[in-house]
Amino acid sequence: MIAGPQRATVLRRAVRVTVAASVGFYPLLYGAGLPVAALYALFAPVAMGLLSVVPGSGPQRASVMLRGLPPALVLATLGTLLAVDTWAAVGGMLLIGFLLAFVAVAGPRPAGIAPGLQLFYILACFPPYAPDTLTERLAGLTAGALLLAACETLLPDPAAPSYRERLAAALDEAARGAAPGGVPPQRLRDAGATLRLADVPPAERPAGAGRADRALEQAGRSARRLLDQLATLAEAPPAPADPETAALLGRVAELCTACARFLRTGSRPPPAGALEKAMRGFQADRVRLASGPPGERLPVDVLRRQSRVLALAESARMVEITVDIATHGGPTEPAAPRELFWYAELSTPRLWARRVLGNVTFRSVLFQNAVRTALGLAAARAVAGSLDLAHGFWVLLAVLTLGRTTAGATWRAVRLAVAGNAVGALVAGALVIGLGRHTDVYAALLAPVMLAAFALGPLLGIAYAQALFTLVVATAFAQIAPVTWRLSEARMIDVVTGSLIGLLCGLLAWPAGARREVHRAPGLLRSCAPLVPVTAEALLAPPGGFRTAPETLPGVHRLRLAEAAYAQFRAETQVDAERDRADWHAVLIAANHMLLGAQWLPRFGLRPASGATDASAAWARGTASGLVAQTDRIARLLTAERAGPAPAPENTPDRDPPSPLSVDLEVWMTSLAQQLARIETSVMPPPGTDLPDARPR
Repeated sequence: MIAGPQRATVLRRAVRVTVAASVGFYPLLYGAGLPVAALYALFAPVAMGLLSVVPGSGPQRASVMLRGLPPALVLATLGTLLAVDTWAAVGGMLLIGFLLAFVAVAGPRPAGIAPGLQLFYILACFPPYAPDTLTERLAGLTAGALLLAACETLLPDPAAPSYRERLAAALDEAARGAAPGGVPPQRLRDAGATLRLADVPPAERPAGAGRADRALEQAGRSARRLLDQLATLAEAPPAPADPETAALLGRVAELCTACARFLRTGSRPPPAGALEKAMRGFQADRVRLASGPPGERLPVDVLRRQSRVLALAESARMVEITVDIATHGGPTEPAAPRELFWYAELSTPRLWARRVLGNVTFRSVLFQNAVRTALGLAAARAVAGSLDLAHGFWVLLAVLTLGRTTAGATWRAVRLAVAGNAVGALVAGALVIGLGRHTDVYAALLAPVMLAAFALGPLLGIAYAQALFTLVVATAFAQIAPVTWRLSEARMIDVVTGSLIGLLCGLLAWPAGARREVHRAPGLLRSCAPLVPVTAEALLAPPGGFRTAPETLPGVHRLRLAEAAYAQFRAETQVDAERDRADWHAVLIAANHMLLGAQWLPRFGLRPASGATDASAAWARGTASGLVAQTDRIARLLTAERAGPAPAPENTPDRDPPSPLSVDLEVWMTSLAQQLARIETSVMPPPGTDLPDARPR
C-alpha cells in the first residue's frame, strides 16, 4: 500500500502532466488546426512526466527535461527520416535503444529521462513517411516539454535533503560518538544507515562518474564504516585507561566536526594531514612500548583496543580526503594510499571513459539490460513494420514499459497488462460506439480521463494503468481523426504483440536478471582472498624487508560490478528466495573488508624493532592460510560444489604479548573470520539434509 506522502507525490505528478498535455493539445488542435503538433504536444508530457521517472525536486526535474529537449528533437528528426524504410528504422532503433538504455551508467537522472527519449524516436519512426510534417512534430514536442517544465516549477514536490547534508549530519553523530561519553551504539548505526544509497532519493545519490560524485560516494561509505566501528568500540569490553587512545579519538572527533562544518558552509577545512601525523605518532608509541622491557609493555586488551581505534581513525582519514576531493575537485595534498583514490587526479573525460568502458562487459547488469532492451525494441519495430500493424508504435511502447530485468517479472507484468488492456479496450470500444463522432464530448472527457489515469494507474497497479491509458488513447485519437471500435482492437493486438516480443527477449537474454551475476560473487571472494597472506607478510617483515603493496584496483573494479548487480538483485522479485539462502550481501562486505585491510594495514610502514615474536608470526601466517582455505570452502558451497571439512581455527598465541602490528592483524583477521563464518552459516543446510543448490536457476 502506497503511503500518504507517496500518494500526494503521484497526485501532483498527475496534475502536472494533465495540465501540460491539455494546455498544449487543445490550442494546437482546435485553435491552430495542427493535429500532428497537437499529438506530439500531448505525448511529450506523458513521455517525460510519466514514462520517464525523473528523480528530484521540481526545479531539478525541470532542468533535466530542458536539457533533454535537444536530444529529443534530434531523436524525433532521426525517426522521421528513417521511417522511409522499415529496416532503416529497425537499425536506428537498435542503436538508439542500446545507447539510451546504457545511459544508466551516468546516474539516476539520465537513466530517468531515457525511456521518454526512446518514445520520441518510436513515435516518429513509424509510417507514414512524412518529412514534410517534421516542423510540426518538433514544434509540438517543444511546446509539450516546455509546458511540463513550467508545471514542474510551479507545482513542485518537496525537496529532499542533499547527500552533503546527510553526510554532514552523520559526521556530527560520529564526532559525538568519538567524544568522551559517546552515544548509544544503535544510534551510531542508525546514523550510518541514512547514508545507504538505497535509502537516499535517486536525485540526491552521488552516482556520477566525475570526481565530486565519486568522492562523495566514497565519503559516505567511509563515514558508514566509521560509525559502525565506533558502535563496535562502544560495545567492546572496557579496557584500562589509555591517554594516547583518548587523544586519538579526540582528534577523530575534531576532524568529523570540521568536515561536517566544511560540507555545510564551505568554511576552511581542518589542517591537511593533522590526523595522519597523529596516527603515525600513535603507532610509533605503540611500537616503542611493545618493544620495551616485559614489565613496561602494554596489556594485550589495550593493544587490541588501540588497533580498533587506529582502524576507525583510518576511516576518518578517508572521510577527510574524500570531502576534500568532493569540495575542491581534487585533493589539496597527495592522497595516500593512491590506489584508493585513483580517480582524484584524472580528468573528467577520462573518468567518464573509465565508467563507460568498465561497464562494456557482459558481467555488467547495466550492459545486459541495455542489450536486452535494444534487441526487444528492434525486434518489435521489425515485426510491426513487416506486418504493417495499425498504430504499430504501441507494440514498441509495450516492450518499453512492460519489460523487466527477469523473465518471471516480465511475465507477471505482461499478464496484468493484457488483462487491463482487454478491459480498457472493451470500455473504449463501447465509448466510441456510443458517442460516434461527437468530438466535443471527447474533448470534454480527455482532461478528466487523463487525470484519473495518471493518478489512479500508479496507485492501483499495471492492470489499472493499462486499462485507463487505453481510454486516454481513445479519447485523444477520436479528436484527431474519425475512429471506430477497431481502434481498441488495434491497441489490443499491438499490446499483445509487444508483450510477447518482450517476454521472448526476457526468456532468451539473461532471464534470471542480476541473479546470475550475484552468483558469481564466489569468484570475487577467491580473487580477494590472496590479499590476506600478502598483507600478513607485509606487516610481519622486519624494517627494510617486504614492502610491496598488494594490488587491489582490479578487485575494487570487480567489487563495484558485483555491488551494482546486488543492488538490482535486491530490487527484483525473488521467485526462488526460499531456496537461495546465501547471504550475498555478507559476501560483498567480506570482499570489501579484505580490500580495505590490504590497503590500510601496511600503509604506516612501521615494524617492531626486533620483528614480530615467533608465536605471533606463526599465528598470523597460520590464520591467513586458514582464511584462504575457508574462503575457498565457502566459494565451493556457494557454487554447490562439494567441500571438505573446515580447517580448525587457529588460537591467538598467549605465550608472549603480540606486537602491535600482529595485534592489528589479529583484529582484522578475527573480524574477517567472523564475517566468513556468517556466510558459511547462511549457506550450510540443516543437519541431515543435502547441500543447498546455490547455482543460478
